[in-house]
Amino acid sequence: MARMEKLDRLLTLVAALGESAEGLTLDEMAEVIGANRRTAERLRDVILVHFDLEERIDDRHKRFRIPGALPSPFTQPNVEEIAALQSVAAMQRRGGSAQAELLESLLGKVQAGLRREVKSRMAPDLDPLVRLQRHHVPAGPMIEHAPETVAAIQGAMMAGVCLEFDYRAEGASEAKWRRVVPLGLIHGAVTYLIGKIPGRDLDPVPYRLDRMSEVRASNEPGAAGEEWDLDEWMSRSFGIWREEGHDIVLRVAATSAERARRWRFHPHQSIEEDGEEVVVRFHSGGLREIAEHLFTWGGEVRIEAPEELREVMRERLDAAQASLKKEPL
Repeated sequence: MARMEKLDRLLTLVAALGESAEGLTLDEMAEVIGANRRTAERLRDVILVHFDLEERIDDRHKRFRIPGALPSPFTQPNVEEIAALQSVAAMQRRGGSAQAELLESLLGKVQAGLRREVKSRMAPDLDPLVRLQRHHVPAGPMIEHAPETVAAIQGAMMAGVCLEFDYRAEGASEAKWRRVVPLGLIHGAVTYLIGKIPGRDLDPVPYRLDRMSEVRASNEPGAAGEEWDLDEWMSRSFGIWREEGHDIVLRVAATSAERARRWRFHPHQSIEEDGEEVVVRFHSGGLREIAEHLFTWGGEVRIEAPEELREVMRERLDAAQASLKKEPL
């Protein structure tokens, strides 16, 4: 078992050194293989015997990389990787994701690059992995996104120019022209473009792709700055809608405490033990989305703060009770 573990570390490190454009320090190599620096040094010396290992100094640190393309045994996908990609592509297709076509195209290219004998050897194992695995697609909107819309947005991002389109907001009778700096795409049941109006001190706004038309790249320069962090922007709200952030405090009953310890309410949450109960804290907007999520906990979560969230929960409860009082047709 120990010999297999050493071989696995060696092959993992070879792949990492071949994939890295900047090269890896010894500390980074140790992190990749989950070992100490001395082990990384020993494996580096073994690799040096069999590969052309390039060494350079960067900010007083030695970096190592294997230049050029690695032999096919190190770059050829295995059957589990192909099955995982095929499963994700199928899930995205069933969910109507804008990324489905891209993933299916990638899958086709990966499979086309395999030698005939490799495909034949993989086929018996690939069939059960694909046939007996599924990604759950939860209930949600069924929205088709035009591939050309995604392509136009990505093209504007790569070119560093603004994006122009006609947008029909919810409840509006007609579409209006927009020009924005494309700051990101958020994929899900509904795909959103995050855009900022150039030259104005306004916050970025989400635009639904299915409400966009006549999408084209602009002649006006406009690109996300180096300081822009899409993940940080997303973490300011519980869902997609933007509003002023609140300090959220939720108390989870003892009967659901174990579930809460393994639950991600928010990327920047903190979890505290309070007797047999659990207290979850995070800062976020999106009070309606938080309230509607708490319905799934069946009364096991109590809102301790803020009062604004308690008020939104009361409104959602009133709406639910009102629907129950209506007589069936």
